[in-house]
Amino acid sequence: MTELRAILIAGSGLMLAGCGADGEPVQPAPAQPTVSATVGVGSGGAYVGGGVGLSRGPLGIYLGF
Repeated sequence: MTELRAILIAGSGLMLAGCGADGEPVQPAPAQPTVSATVGVGSGGAYVGGGVGLSRGPLGIYLGF
């Protein structure tokens, strides 16, 4: 039983090592800042708004005011 367990652990380790990516690791893109501003006039008067954000790859955070 212990021999079988050792063989399974070694085989799992070899399979996991074989799944690695080829080549050098790629550096992620730097974070991209975002700024926006809005000024408008409506029937209720003038308004202003805006926001700031930060995105990196598929993730992003945006804060509007």
